[in-house]
Amino acid sequence: MTTRTIMAWGEIPVSDMEKSVAFYGEVFGYQMEIDNSGPNPMAVLGGLMNGAGAHLYPGKPAADSGNTIHLAVEDTLETAIDRCWKAGGQVLSPAIEIPAGRFAYAKDIDGNSIGLFEAAG
Repeated sequence: MTTRTIMAWGEIPVSDMEKSVAFYGEVFGYQMEIDNSGPNPMAVLGGLMNGAGAHLYPGKPAADSGNTIHLAVEDTLETAIDRCWKAGGQVLSPAIEIPAGRFAYAKDIDGNSIGLFEAAG
């Protein structure tokens, strides 16, 4: 068994940076800005770059939705599900309970597979 961090970083390809920044901001409450200082524009989810995390970047989403990245919500799963629908995403499952909490499978506005995750209280 490993004791090191499993996920170092995740990338979510999106077709429209501004629309996707608005979607992730609305669904998860992230305060994000598009950073054009590197070789490729990016918007860090939650604005934190000092640990494991993820960012949006201009790219083509996988035809089969790709891997699923589960992102923590700060309030209830039901509230996040509602925000996802209202922001133009799709929710693909009911709430699924696991020992660590509850989640629902969803797709963002580009069809990327995401999980809306509420940690156990």
